[in-house]
Amino acid sequence: MEPIGLVERLGRWSSGRGALYLLLAARIRTLIEEGELRPGARLPPDRALASALVVGRSTAVAAYDLLAGEGRIVRRQGSGTRVAGTAPAPARPTTDAPAFLHLLEPQDGVIMLACAAPDTPPPELVAAYTRTLPQLADTVGDIGYHPMGHIALRRAIAARYQSRGLSTTPDQILVTNGGQQALTLLARALIRPGDRVLVQAPTYPGALEAFREETAVLRALPVSLTGFAAALAEHRPVLVYVIATFHNPTGAVLPEQSRRRLAETTAAAGVMLVDDEVLSDLGFPGERAPLPLAAYHDQVITIGSLSKVVWGGLRIGWLRAPAPVIARLARLRAVHDLGGNIPAQLAAADLLPRLDAPQRRGAQQRQARHDHLRAELAHHLPDWQAPAVPGGQTLWVRLPHGDGSSFAQQALRHGVAVLPGSGLDADGRSAEYLRLHFLAPPDQLSEAVHRLAAAWRSYKTGPGRDTFLPTMAI
Repeated sequence: MEPIGLVERLGRWSSGRGALYLLLAARIRTLIEEGELRPGARLPPDRALASALVVGRSTAVAAYDLLAGEGRIVRRQGSGTRVAGTAPAPARPTTDAPAFLHLLEPQDGVIMLACAAPDTPPPELVAAYTRTLPQLADTVGDIGYHPMGHIALRRAIAARYQSRGLSTTPDQILVTNGGQQALTLLARALIRPGDRVLVQAPTYPGALEAFREETAVLRALPVSLTGFAAALAEHRPVLVYVIATFHNPTGAVLPEQSRRRLAETTAAAGVMLVDDEVLSDLGFPGERAPLPLAAYHDQVITIGSLSKVVWGGLRIGWLRAPAPVIARLARLRAVHDLGGNIPAQLAAADLLPRLDAPQRRGAQQRQARHDHLRAELAHHLPDWQAPAVPGGQTLWVRLPHGDGSSFAQQALRHGVAVLPGSGLDADGRSAEYLRLHFLAPPDQLSEAVHRLAAAWRSYKTGPGRDTFLPTMAI
């Protein structure tokens, strides 16, 4: 196993209390017990692991020695370090993407700048549930299984696209449990093992995970999509996935001319184009989202969601696509879970026409916090590059030296979780970048930058002593 691969599976291993070698051994022990590290799996050499974790070699050696003494790993001169036991048939791997692992682990006083989403449901959502309770109480003759989604919500989503100038009917809409399920369904329906998929680099890591789950071969292009036509001819992909509006993580917006050319070129080549519009409602005040790519060709598949503009806990997303594609996806969705939460869909249907107020309020708040985070970074970490964005929820920060994966380990030991750039890049590049969200309250963003500055000072001086750095109360 490559050191970075193990580092990603380790997650927030160093955020507990105690000596670092004990914390490291405990996390590796857990991975072995849970089957994430299988018998016979090779572990990285102690020197390589120490380098990736930004700790002294003695920390890695002591952790390995402890696990070897417990009989959990075997260390042999010349053959390296392996998990004890005979290797069984390989199990289907689970995700090791930091963006998902952070969601599975307790907060432990760590400031989360890795996972970007609103942390409080707005009052408009509570009001929508209140207004729809009588409708739920009056429901009869409905078993509640709607693989395509409740018709009230499909009509509301279709009307929303109509208001943007896109002729849309409810049979072109499939309701999903957030944008992530939409991606998973598309990948399962459209990709066979070995198929090529074109993506921007960097991009949303959840999309990369969904495509890799179907063993797609990913091919990367710049965020600007420079060289797109040539790449389309060379790689012959089955699918092109883009975030054209308030791109995750860079915040870029694809110009109108490029949008038209992209939609027309993929259609002419007979290639499916997926436009992830989950962030399209997150423009700052005065920033109007351009038309979706589907405005330029009716074969484009569009992903939408309320997770970023309302609240992720609502779990409402959708796909807009030609009716035959939706029908196929609905059959697949029926096997997955028979359909989503109907009370949530009724509330979402009520809320969609009333989004203007929370959108305006959210836009003002996001811009203020964006400006605050950039000012704090400029003051405390002036050698970091953090360009302004016109919308979205993240900054794409370039480090002056080093790499994001190893620095993320140092940041965790100072109580801040950040997302390394390499995990957002299909080519494994962008190692010198971090993704930081600016959704947290200003005082928490200030505290996060103070911790990052301390982590950066430690990182520049090399591996520190084998001690625990306590996190401060938030």
